[in-house]
Amino acid sequence: MLLAGLCTVDVVQRVDELPAPGEKVQSLQVDVAAGGPATNAAVTAAALGAEATLLTVLGAHPLAALARADLAAHGVRVVDLEPARSEPPPVSAVAVRERDGERTVVSRNAAGSEVTWSGSVDADVVLVDGHHPGLALSVARAAGSVPVVLDAGSWKPVLDDLLPLVDVAACSAHFTAPEPGLHERGVPTVITTAGPGPVRWSTADGRSGEVPVADVEARDTLGAGDVWHGAFAVAVAREPTVPDRIRFANEVAAERVRHVGPRSWPAAIAGRNRT
Repeated sequence: MLLAGLCTVDVVQRVDELPAPGEKVQSLQVDVAAGGPATNAAVTAAALGAEATLLTVLGAHPLAALARADLAAHGVRVVDLEPARSEPPPVSAVAVRERDGERTVVSRNAAGSEVTWSGSVDADVVLVDGHHPGLALSVARAAGSVPVVLDAGSWKPVLDDLLPLVDVAACSAHFTAPEPGLHERGVPTVITTAGPGPVRWSTADGRSGEVPVADVEARDTLGAGDVWHGAFAVAVAREPTVPDRIRFANEVAAERVRHVGPRSWPAAIAGRNRT
């Protein structure tokens, strides 16, 4: 599987309560891990037994070494498109609330990125998150007949050009797009996740439905959507129908939120396969 997009360094503080403006709190636990939509999806895919290659930007800054080591430890092959970059990678400041796993995230992401890619796609599935716009476009254009899954967390200008190249747009409940709709823009399958609510899907030929999400105790929701997307991309190569693919992704994401910490969950989903 080929995944293209954002890689951050996440500093995750677990707290009793999310701090109010001007307030200082002491955390219960702190973790440092690689983050970002495509990155967490790659960790998920590797844990599920896929060969996961991540196209991203890390560079030569010491902080990049933290992310690189984390990904290597979890079986993700990293292709760094700017290995000599001296600036630090994007850093995300994350606070996760102890009682329900809700989180806040502040991140620079890949603002201003102009990186592209000129390789060929040798994979069964491609996932892009759009955070490096030129990279997402070049990978999607190179995919040919390989299915392309878009993690559509929020509207980005690149989506005007990217959506016609996408086979599946998997959107968060907060995703909104200017008219025309995603099917009218050429996307065959559109999926909308809603946290603990049912996942809705529709196809350009008029089919639609929803798949319920398991009722579980959420201990940590950080990256749950990224995990869902990674599992869904794996299921594209393993499961025959859209509902089957969604069910698989729902099961994996439900397992993720049961575990505290950014890397406490891969062992729990290792090798999971519905078929």
